[in-house]
Amino acid sequence: MLTFVLVLGLGVAGVAAWLHGRDALPIAERCAALLDGTSWYLDPEQAANAALLGGIAEQRGLPARALTIAIATTLQESKLRNIDYGDRDSLGLFQQRPSQGWGTPEQVQDPVHATNAFYDALVRVDGYLELPITEAAQAVQRSAFPDAYGQHEARARAWASALSGWSPGSLTCTLPEAGTADPEAFAGLVARDLGVQPTIEGTTAVLDASALPDGEAEAGRLGWAVAQWAVGTAGQTQAVEVRTADQVWTRSTAGWTASTDPLPTGRVEVSFAAP
Repeated sequence: MLTFVLVLGLGVAGVAAWLHGRDALPIAERCAALLDGTSWYLDPEQAANAALLGGIAEQRGLPARALTIAIATTLQESKLRNIDYGDRDSLGLFQQRPSQGWGTPEQVQDPVHATNAFYDALVRVDGYLELPITEAAQAVQRSAFPDAYGQHEARARAWASALSGWSPGSLTCTLPEAGTADPEAFAGLVARDLGVQPTIEGTTAVLDASALPDGEAEAGRLGWAVAQWAVGTAGQTQAVEVRTADQVWTRSTAGWTASTDPLPTGRVEVSFAAP
């Protein structure tokens, strides 16, 4: 009987230790865009790059369809990563080739240059908004595997809908505890991606979506576009809270919840941990 009790006790202790070990496991860092009941995941690096594509699309006043094509293209070409290698001389998010006139190696690895170069070519494609993803992307990329872009359409559409503000509260990120933030670096990233200048108030950055193209007419949608850009880049910026309209995202909840203090339409507040 004593032996049985000892074994049982060790078994319970082992289970308890295993459960404790499970609690101590690091969280799965990932971001999701929800569309039509399905969550489409990206890791924080990919999410930040998708947010860049979305921000530049808004700067240029491009429709969500253009962003869908851009995200699908980069998912196929580089898995949405700004890589420094590729087939022959292909480089960067879009795997653009300097030898084919996309710019110098340094330029095609600059995500802003690469994204604008892609959009410059895309908007010159006749009827690109009505074309299937595969045809629109192929008209720009001239890939050896043109049908491959189509496999990314659903994920790209979900992220484009979120980052263009058409799906409010659909972009979330699960992230570890925030590290030290640099509000000035955040301001630089906002200017790079969105082309607007935030106001820094202590540990909070305030953004006005009406400064974007068509901002006065579409402040509600653009407020959500900016807010979900801020969530998508939170892994990079160390943001701990994003607020817009009557909703707030926090790292602790990893999702959007109702706010007791609604903001004016188009206003977005991004907060960081106190130093």
